[in-house]
Amino acid sequence: MSTTQPIKSPEQLTAFKNYYLQEHPNPRNHMLIIMGLNSALRISDMLNLTYGNLYNFEHRTWRTHIVVTERKTGKTNRIYMNREIREILEQYADIEEKSPSSWLFGSQLQKSKPLSRFQAYRIVKNAAAFAGLDANVSCHSLRKTFGYHAWKQGTPPALLMSIYNHSAYGITKRYLCIDQDDKDEVFAKIKI
Repeated sequence: MSTTQPIKSPEQLTAFKNYYLQEHPNPRNHMLIIMGLNSALRISDMLNLTYGNLYNFEHRTWRTHIVVTERKTGKTNRIYMNREIREILEQYADIEEKSPSSWLFGSQLQKSKPLSRFQAYRIVKNAAAFAGLDANVSCHSLRKTFGYHAWKQGTPPALLMSIYNHSAYGITKRYLCIDQDDKDEVFAKIKI
């Protein structure tokens, strides 16, 4: 059985992110990819987001954090809405036509329901195929890609463990698919 992989290559990641922006334009699908890569949320938690989770309708402003109760763990998680998340929301979200209970990722066929996990999987797989990524990319790759690139940019392992609610660094290391090439790259950069 193969393990879901993060998207490690910056070039493939760019192609993946741009598929629904440039090659096959679809605002909802592009927003799904960008939100997934920048929030580290599980797909089940992302698909259950409503506009009320992200926008304060009373004050007519975007919230600074996404607060969700994780379906898998039951724990409350607060995720900062970074610049990429805010930009994608401002670009695509038509707040005037939404209510607090409107799904962020609504089904096009069943307007009263969120996008299905299977459809989200198809969205990710189409972008992955375009980017030349292998069969080990799935919705969970969005979450793993966040952590992998955060680690590559110097985020302390303890902080990544906290973001993912892991009990040991070994779990986080396996989760992010950190391999010998990644370790070799660190040693190659060290100058003491």
